[in-house]
Amino acid sequence: MGEGIMRLGFVDVRVTDLEAASQHYVDVMGLQETSRTEDTVYLKGWDEYDHHSIVLRQSDRAGLVKMAFKVHTYEDLERLEKQVHQHGAIVTRVSKNENFKVGEGIRFRLPSGHIMELFVDMDYVGKAIPQINPVPAPEGLIGVGVPRIDHLLITAERPHETIEFLMKSLNFYMSEKVVENERSDTPMSAWLFRSNTPHDIAVIPGRDEGLHHFAFWLDEFNELRKAGDIFSKHDVPIDVGIERHGITRGQTIYYFDPSGNRNEVFTGGYIAYPDMPVVKWTVDQLARGIFYFNHRQEWLEGFTGVTT
Repeated sequence: MGEGIMRLGFVDVRVTDLEAASQHYVDVMGLQETSRTEDTVYLKGWDEYDHHSIVLRQSDRAGLVKMAFKVHTYEDLERLEKQVHQHGAIVTRVSKNENFKVGEGIRFRLPSGHIMELFVDMDYVGKAIPQINPVPAPEGLIGVGVPRIDHLLITAERPHETIEFLMKSLNFYMSEKVVENERSDTPMSAWLFRSNTPHDIAVIPGRDEGLHHFAFWLDEFNELRKAGDIFSKHDVPIDVGIERHGITRGQTIYYFDPSGNRNEVFTGGYIAYPDMPVVKWTVDQLARGIFYFNHRQEWLEGFTGVTT
């Protein structure tokens, strides 16, 4: 018996210039290109073993095509398919290699309109370090040298509906939420997890089907500072940072890829457990929750309002 969703598997995003986007993610972020077609590029971090965690797709606009989460077993996939159906979503079966190098899965829309897929198997490529007696990190990393994808944050017109769907049909746990006041329970935003990080996915108010950002993990704060140096050297548009979140306690830089998709490099935070009590943030303290160092309201409105 498996345990349901394991982690974020990959994000599939639209880019307006495939070459510029590929150059950004390979030469600046240090991702490895694993495959390429005429209109699609597949990428992975050096510490990821599956074929890809990022799909870049040529389009006339930026934004999220879909997100995919990896599931432990096919028995889990079957059980989750029933749960998703029971909670009102129309489920479509995904055949093997319908997603390049990915096995069978299911596809459905969240209440917010975002397309989510679940899968069990993806072709194994291996890490950039040996599996036997490995060194701590590979030599010759390019740019930021991000090891792996970490999470994504989406927007929804009625966030509580999508939050409830993720928790009830897909068994996500909640680490933190934003509520109206201390007596409120209905989440206006929430940070949800299936692994042991504060969030694998988060939902905030905004337009349906919106992508706020997807994030890459860095192992420690000095790597975050180095990332800032590299972004400045390559004229990468920095949105916010270096900053610290009150929510999740992570340290962060937000920036944009050449198509306008917001990315994040993220480190710190805490280990989350399914039995942890949910942390509440009240709306009057939300600016501090988002940007603990520089909690100005006008920053917050600009930050949460820009999506692709």
